[in-house]
Amino acid sequence: MIDQFFLWCVWVLEVIGEVTGMGYELANIVIFVILQPGLILLFFILWRFEKKRKLKISNNIRLIYNK
Repeated sequence: MIDQFFLWCVWVLEVIGEVTGMGYELANIVIFVILQPGLILLFFILWRFEKKRKLKISNNIRLIYNK
């Protein structure tokens, strides 16, 4: 089962490589070396901004109700 899934993933990368003209190896690099880490970093930054925003909102609410 794992072998079949792996071969399917390789096939998908080959198709992406053929459709885009990049080839299997370059498609693999673009997806797993550039896009995936970039998305992880983007979502981490967005998560940090959201945490900061919620903290500011909760502090403002606390200030309003403690007057």
